[in-house]
Amino acid sequence: MTNQLLALVQLCDSNFPSGAFSHSFGMETYIQKERIINAVTFSEALSTYVETQLTYTDGLACRLAYEFASEGHLQKIKELDQELYALALAKETREGTRRIGQRMVKLCVDLFGGKLLECYEQEIQRKECFGHPSIVFAIIAEQLQVCKQTAVSTHLYATVSSLIQNAVRGIPIGQTDGQRISLAFHEKIDQAVMNILQADSSELGAMMPGLEIAQMQHERLHVRLFMS
Repeated sequence: MTNQLLALVQLCDSNFPSGAFSHSFGMETYIQKERIINAVTFSEALSTYVETQLTYTDGLACRLAYEFASEGHLQKIKELDQELYALALAKETREGTRRIGQRMVKLCVDLFGGKLLECYEQEIQRKECFGHPSIVFAIIAEQLQVCKQTAVSTHLYATVSSLIQNAVRGIPIGQTDGQRISLAFHEKIDQAVMNILQADSSELGAMMPGLEIAQMQHERLHVRLFMS
């Protein structure tokens, strides 16, 4: 494994302080409604998330941002950032990804540097951009010269891994069940990557209404372990 890929894997570590561990992105709503009660029902919900929002929002955004970064096209990255913010109808999801993105860009500028990443951070500081983790991840991957398919795959795995760890705490399910789910989702992530690489940019933001509604309802839950 090259040093560049190892550096990218570092961003996927659960100890990386991006704040992702604080968010369930609507899953906690399903837990409180007893739609998710065990490893089986969580896997079903996670499958829906991977096949829709993760593929056609975060994953497709990562691919597009990688392509824009390879062209050094900051303006297209700015437009993608603004579109992603507008597409997130649920306030907590919108603000959650913004916070994670801003935290990531600050950390990554300090760790990796890079002209384009620094320019993106400056646009966020000027309030011309909001910040999104998919964009930060893609810029870093392109800067490290990790291939696009590997970059997208790694980003999806990082998100799935974070949600599984949150399910271990939130449902709760055992650590062993969490590892079983993680292993079972390797094939689903591979399929999602293939769909992302073939997707048209017009498909950005396609998702399941039920998941979006759950994300909206989360802010009204009486007791919450997660911020979204």
